Amino acid sequence: MALLAKGDYELGFRLYETRPVHMGGRPEGRPTLSFPEWDGSPIRSLLILPEQGLGDQIMFARYAPWLEAQGITVFLLCHPSLARLFGSAGLQVIPASGRTPLPRADAWVLGPSLPYRCRTTPETIPPATYLNAAAQPTQHRIGLALRGNPANLNDRLRSLSPDQIARLETLPGALDLSPSNTGARDFQDTAEIVAGLDLVIAVDTSVAHLAGAMGKPCWVLLPREGLDWRWGDGVRSPWYPEMRLIRQERGGDWDAVLDVVSRDLGLGEQRD
Repeated sequence: MALLAKGDYELGFRLYETRPVHMGGRPEGRPTLSFPEWDGSPIRSLLILPEQGLGDQIMFARYAPWLEAQGITVFLLCHPSLARLFGSAGLQVIPASGRTPLPRADAWVLGPSLPYRCRTTPETIPPATYLNAAAQPTQHRIGLALRGNPANLNDRLRSLSPDQIARLETLPGALDLSPSNTGARDFQDTAEIVAGLDLVIAVDTSVAHLAGAMGKPCWVLLPREGLDWRWGDGVRSPWYPEMRLIRQERGGDWDAVLDVVSRDLGLGEQRD
């Protein structure tokens, strides 16, 4: 992970292939199908399998149009909540639900293995903007996604407390993007809401990946500890060059991060 965070993708992604494989939320090992795992050699068709979280599926879905542009027929197996979103981007989508019948392809690959199989470097990452949606009319200007899945082992580090969330929910034009608040049925609905906003402010959640994949201005609030490799160590990530990364300078200190947000929105410090 440290190698990837520093941009050493050649060695980092090779070592990343030894990771425990998490499909369906638990370690399961690599799947066994009737056709081989892709080794990066020329093929005519490829089945991409989901692994890890929803944000990971969004992030690595960028490889589907990139591979199709090279003449490869791509089938993308994904979480059902992502099916309409990916389908609207013109991808051949298979919602993963129960014992889903899979198409036969020349090979299969896990989404997070694509950078290694495609020999990705920081300079050759496929384009970040690969999703779009028609904007829903809204009076809101700023979307907020400030808490993640509590089942995530790092959620206590990445999610804000209710009091900290309240500081940003008082921003003029702010909207809590959680489905329980917006009524969104899936990520397509959320994408249509995000499309009508000026800015998204998020912690390290799937909504941050969604905004980045749509090219929507997004400020991502990052903890000092338990940080994911894809965010590197600067104010930008090569995976989402238009994102702004605002980091804790001290572990657990979200107040200073929120002060930066308030200041840069022209509101000054708004602590109680």
